[in-house]
Amino acid sequence: MTSAGKTSRKITLTINGKSITVPEGTYLLQAIMKAGFTVPTLCQHKDLTPEGTCRLCICEVESGGKKEIVTSCNYPIRETIVVTTDSDKLKKHRRILAEMYLGRWPNVEAVQQVAKICGITDGSRFRSELTDENPKACILCGHCVRACDEFVLQKIIGYAGRGIKRHVTMPFNEIDPHCIGCTSCAYVCPTGAIQIVDDLNNPVNPDLIRRHGMKVNAEMARLDKDQNRMREVGTANIVEVMDAYDLLPVHNFKYGCHPDTSKISSNVMKERYFTQGASDACWLGCSMACCKAVDGFILKTGPYKGEKVMVDGPEYETAAGGANMGCFDLDFIVEYNFYCDTYGIDTISFATTMAFVMEAFEAGIINTEHTGGKNLVFGASEEVLACLHEMAAGEGFGMEVGQGVRRLKEKWIREYGADPGFLQDIGMEVKGLEFSEYVTKETLAQQAGYAMAIKGPQHDESWLIFIDLVNNQIPSFEDKAEALYYFPLFRTWFGLLGLCKIIWNDIAPDDNSKYPPQEAAKIPEHVENYWKYFEGMTGEKLDEEKMLKQSERVFNLQRVMSYYLGYGRRKDDIPPLRAIGPVTEEEYLSRQERYDKQMKEQIGVDPEGKSIKEKLTILREFRYREYNRVLDAAYRRRGWSKEGVPTSDKLKELGIDLPEVLAMLEETGS
Repeated sequence: MTSAGKTSRKITLTINGKSITVPEGTYLLQAIMKAGFTVPTLCQHKDLTPEGTCRLCICEVESGGKKEIVTSCNYPIRETIVVTTDSDKLKKHRRILAEMYLGRWPNVEAVQQVAKICGITDGSRFRSELTDENPKACILCGHCVRACDEFVLQKIIGYAGRGIKRHVTMPFNEIDPHCIGCTSCAYVCPTGAIQIVDDLNNPVNPDLIRRHGMKVNAEMARLDKDQNRMREVGTANIVEVMDAYDLLPVHNFKYGCHPDTSKISSNVMKERYFTQGASDACWLGCSMACCKAVDGFILKTGPYKGEKVMVDGPEYETAAGGANMGCFDLDFIVEYNFYCDTYGIDTISFATTMAFVMEAFEAGIINTEHTGGKNLVFGASEEVLACLHEMAAGEGFGMEVGQGVRRLKEKWIREYGADPGFLQDIGMEVKGLEFSEYVTKETLAQQAGYAMAIKGPQHDESWLIFIDLVNNQIPSFEDKAEALYYFPLFRTWFGLLGLCKIIWNDIAPDDNSKYPPQEAAKIPEHVENYWKYFEGMTGEKLDEEKMLKQSERVFNLQRVMSYYLGYGRRKDDIPPLRAIGPVTEEEYLSRQERYDKQMKEQIGVDPEGKSIKEKLTILREFRYREYNRVLDAAYRRRGWSKEGVPTSDKLKELGIDLPEVLAMLEETGS
């Protein structure tokens, strides 16, 4: 692993007379390598937690006038020290160790190389009846044991025996039926002692698949704890991150943060609820292990009230949905998570619809007569659960809520005379699908990514937020259009091949910074892993152009069908104002300094002396104008008309200008 618990504190140490500064907790071996020195090792692996098995990396450490010999691979630097790596005493120790290894495994290449580094050139004095002449012998480095545990969170392989009888095996020296065949052990084995026999699915090149698949597992084990903590808390890791960046939906997406967010943070979830130490139920072998569960939760409402249950989650979107409803109570979030799962109700659509209902209630559009007596203000968690149970039973006001945002708008306009403009502005849906739980007001690319999506603003489309808003990797309209071309097509490709999307960009490899910003956003090294997987399965080499064309055919066909069904025109790609900017005066005032600055610097209008209502009108016109510029650029990049419809020329270019497809366009007048 990269460290034993990094902190921001820096420590300066001296290695062989050379001064070097490293973060506290860095392992000594890493510092030695950073300083430009080397020490031999047999058991070290860059992607695994070190354990000092081989003892070859020993160094002399002096601290407070005292000296000791330590294994550098698993020695965390906590204080200023003086290090010696190549004294005569250390060399003697290493030489004896290397000669003993050579006596035990004389024909293993890794052992031969270490022996040579340590000065052993004339064989070993320690040959005996234990000598194993096999060039692929197991050298007890422990890589396979650690990889089984750390890469895929299994513990199938372990040690048995003691002393000279120590060996690696499965429980009771038998093939363990729980082994998932992930090949992690073979991937990290330095000698080839573990061999994989491929007889399933008949891939063209199983070694290519293994090699690139295991790179993902290794990166997860090494990088996740410092980057995303998916294994620790799952997608809930971004609750506090979104709050910090003003992206957490609060009160029907009015605001992006809240002082009570700490009550539903991932750290509190971990401390109070999450069960750890197990792999996912998604599919065995997944190294991300992002799913988490709450065990022994006692339900307070509904048909299972008082029963102790296991709850799968909560994930980020479910917790953020609680914030969107103004409910910063983890017990409530876990309970609504459980009942949505049990009833087969999507937590995202439910939370977004309830948040819309709550704002309408507080605005006086509906009242307790309409809600069956429920006082549905923001934060009314008991009333939310009551609506959820009614929805599942198909009765009461809950049944109306179950129709979703679009139908509620239509009903309230038709039956209650509600203001259509206001409801359209605050009703967070596009194409009939409710927005997932991210605030998009300050990211044009994400606004378009959600609204242009053929299926609507589903959470699968949410990755453009950080690329556009936080990292500013796509500053121009053309950059945004390119991202709106590439990312949806790549995600479509994942779906076509049945591959998981999360391992694409939730972990960034060490060398990702070498790419220019627009390319870095794609995580090129991970994209190549997918291409190599495809090549290993099919024998066909893949590159970006081929991959995009595979996906583009399907994506354009989907858009034509959407158009044919009445949802594939420019008007269907326009999001509500709440997704683009402030709707109400209280929203504007919550970020007045920001909005006034934007008005002055981006629009060229001095906000001084203008009422909030005037400012809202100016900002609305500007932001919709900018949004339409993004649509124009995105449509051009995709080869669509100004109305967002695939042209016959585009369909011909993709080889899908079939009579039936063209007929769909002709019937609707394109």
